[in-house]
Amino acid sequence: MTSLFTGTGAEPSARVAFAGNRLQRLSEKRPAGCLEDALSAPETRIFGFIGGKLLLDTRQGEPQAGRSLSAFDALSPDRPNAILLGYDKGVAQVAMPLKADVETLPEGLEALAPRGLYLKHLLPDETVGIVAQGAAMVNWTLSSQFCGVCGGRTVSEAGGYRRRCPETEGGCGTTLFPRTDPVVIMLAIDETGDRCLLGRSPHFPPGFYSCLAGFLEPGETMEDAVRRETHEESGISVGQVRYHASQPWPMPHTMMVGFYAQALSMDIAMDGDELEDCRWFTRQEAVRLLERIEGELTTAPDGTIANRLLRDWVARS
Repeated sequence: MTSLFTGTGAEPSARVAFAGNRLQRLSEKRPAGCLEDALSAPETRIFGFIGGKLLLDTRQGEPQAGRSLSAFDALSPDRPNAILLGYDKGVAQVAMPLKADVETLPEGLEALAPRGLYLKHLLPDETVGIVAQGAAMVNWTLSSQFCGVCGGRTVSEAGGYRRRCPETEGGCGTTLFPRTDPVVIMLAIDETGDRCLLGRSPHFPPGFYSCLAGFLEPGETMEDAVRRETHEESGISVGQVRYHASQPWPMPHTMMVGFYAQALSMDIAMDGDELEDCRWFTRQEAVRLLERIEGELTTAPDGTIANRLLRDWVARS
């Protein structure tokens, strides 16, 4: 019998940004009071967030992210909405929303979006992965303060990993769980295997091309979402679809799921509302895109799943 697991080395998903999180989340085994216990432990590592951005302390030279709770005293920590992310070798890791104004932070403190963290290589991969989890959880927490069923105010449970509309306070008892929005991102390949399909949205920088992508819709498999989105945006019909890798994308709480798609047609009929341009690139042209040479056509930076899809396809020549 042929093994399902014949590959060697790390899977492609291990080579994208935000994939280094190794916390023990214990999200199903969180007793009442676990968050309070974590906040009272002096060794607990706190990650502060302001408007979806991580607070970085650069006063000691090297950027510092996780710090003690007392370090945030002057930044209006929102303790009721803190989230226990998990444990690193037994040490609790907590995401803390801050009510401070990002424009008036003291010297040596700055707030940076998760995307900037990995582009600038400011923190270790493991820490950037924790930040991705924290950013997504903070966004969900702050946008889930009220019940979508009855409008009642929700309360935190399980260390912030779920919220409930309490019946004891006139609510309906609905339980809310963290939100993750799945997006398919795909690299369509022609039948010769030598050309790939890339597009550019109007908001992309000049000369920037990337993989097509779109949200999964209700009642749809991911493979069918790949076929639908590719056809809607480019007019290209897709046959076989093969999964390749995934990437947490905390802007705000998306999961990018990457595929290769077999193109059954070549004539592009672009959706002008979605794309500014869409074209086929040869393997040699794709190599040039990946080099990201200033003044030339370029593509998504290293660390993104779009880059991973393109780079791994080029490597299979």
